[in-house]
Amino acid sequence: MIAASKEIALEVNVDKTKYMAMSRDQKAGQSHSMKIDNSSFERVEDFKYLGTTLTNQNPIQEEIKSRLKPGNACYHSGQNLLCSCLLSKNLKIKIYRTIILSVVLYGCETWLTLTEEHRLRVSENRVLRRIFGPKRDEVIGEWRTLHNEELNDLYRSPNIVQVIKSRRMRWEGHVACMWEGRGVYRVLVGKSEGKRPLRRPKRRWEDNIKMDLQEVGCGIWTGSRWLRIGTGGRHL
Repeated sequence: MIAASKEIALEVNVDKTKYMAMSRDQKAGQSHSMKIDNSSFERVEDFKYLGTTLTNQNPIQEEIKSRLKPGNACYHSGQNLLCSCLLSKNLKIKIYRTIILSVVLYGCETWLTLTEEHRLRVSENRVLRRIFGPKRDEVIGEWRTLHNEELNDLYRSPNIVQVIKSRRMRWEGHVACMWEGRGVYRVLVGKSEGKRPLRRPKRRWEDNIKMDLQEVGCGIWTGSRWLRIGTGGRHL
């Protein structure tokens, strides 16, 4: 690394350079330090790359949690707009989808959301309740918050989970049309060496895509046939 940097007249900053080891064994690499030319590099368990949080165990829950935090910050900074009587509800929804939702869903094409769908819907419903406001109960005459079913009827756009699934399938189709030598294409169609560990295997991104395709009526896709969704085999 240092030799390659010197060839192009660059110098490695030891204080800013860190490394991360990824392994099924959580203790792997904990007792080892990387030293190059009398320089020691710090080992970390997570770091941010292009706005995405990467960890040594790659739990998607941490990534979604890290995206909800800036989304909540945008929500709190724009509460006055979302509850203002001077703005129409359609304009408030556009503000939500343009500012808040875009921040939360950054990099969502690679998420495995099956276990986090409830958290995402709760976060979205909180914003929608601020937009649509309370409702007066006709029986007791008191104001109350809107139920989830009422929010679904008022919010005509696809919910946050549906948006994620749509972007995930669109990204899969984009990758499937790439040149075979591209690294991301090889990751999509390639098979890792070795055996998966015992017990129930973790859900893969490919498994999520197959479930999404079944939801939109594409049937059961096996093997590499599901790649046809991105090459004109079936229009979503």
